[in-house]
Amino acid sequence: RHLGREPPWHTLLNPSRRLLAGMGLLEMIPPEKALKGRDQKMRVSATHYVLGNPMEGPWPENMKVFVFANGCFWGSEKGAWRLPGGGIHSTAVGYAAGFTPNPTYEEACSGRTGSTEAVQVVFDPEKIAFTDILRWFWESHDPTCGMGQGNDRGTQYRSGLYYFDEEQRQLVDASKAAYEKALQESGKGRGQAITTEILPAQDFETIFYYAEDYHQQYLAKPGARPYCSAQPQQVSLPPYKDWVPEDWSDELKATHEPRLPEAFWEIHGPKPHCVIRSPNEPIAFP
Repeated sequence: RHLGREPPWHTLLNPSRRLLAGMGLLEMIPPEKALKGRDQKMRVSATHYVLGNPMEGPWPENMKVFVFANGCFWGSEKGAWRLPGGGIHSTAVGYAAGFTPNPTYEEACSGRTGSTEAVQVVFDPEKIAFTDILRWFWESHDPTCGMGQGNDRGTQYRSGLYYFDEEQRQLVDASKAAYEKALQESGKGRGQAITTEILPAQDFETIFYYAEDYHQQYLAKPGARPYCSAQPQQVSLPPYKDWVPEDWSDELKATHEPRLPEAFWEIHGPKPHCVIRSPNEPIAFP
C-alpha cells in the first residue's frame, strides 16, 4: 500500500522498493535473525485525533486493554474506535508480537521484525463488552488467510489476538471455534481453517509498540488515502450463548454478555469497504 502523504523515509526509497510496502516475508523470521531495534520509543500525539482521550497510559483503573491484528492497521483501528456507546476509551496502531523493540514502519514491512500490524484497544467493560470487540474482530476480516489479508501479503499482515487475562483467553478460544465452524458451514474464507495467531500478551516483554504518529487514526486525517485490505466474509459470529464456556458461572457469563444487540450488527456489521466509506465519528446507536 502507498501513503497518501509520504513520510520522510519514502524519499529514500526507489520506486521498486515502494511497491514492496504491501509485501513481506511469508514465513516468520527466527528471533535470532530479527532486527535489533532500539530503546527509544515512538513519539505520538498526546491525544486521540477522533476521541480526544490520551493516546498512552496509565489508563483509568476501570479500563481493560486488548490487542488484535487483522490486516492493514489503518482500517482495523477505525473500525474499533467507531464502536458505539462510549466504551472505547482509546485506540492506537502499532507493531505487535514481534522480536524487535520499537520497530519502524519500514522495518516492520520488511518482515525482519516478526511484528504484525496491530491495534491496541482500551475500553470500559461497563459500556462495551469484550465479546463485542471480539465479534467485530472476527467479522471484519478473513481470518483464514495465513500470512496476509487481501492484497497485502507478509507476516506483518497476519491475523492475531493477544489476550491479557484468563477470561479473555477462554473467550478468544471459544469464539474462534464457533467462528471457524460458521465459516466452514457457509463455505466462506480463503482457507479451510482459521489461522489467527493467539498468544498471551505476557509472553512478550512488550506486546505492543506504537507506530509512527502519522499512522495513528490515519483514515481520519486530511489527505489520507482511503485504503483498507480487510476482507469481511459477512458471516456472523454465532450467538454468545452458543459458545460461551459451559463451565462458567451464570454471574461470569453475564459479565461478558454482549452489549450490542443483533439490530446493531444487522445495520452496522462489517461489509467490504465499510470502514473507508464511513464517517470518522463513533457510530450513533440506537
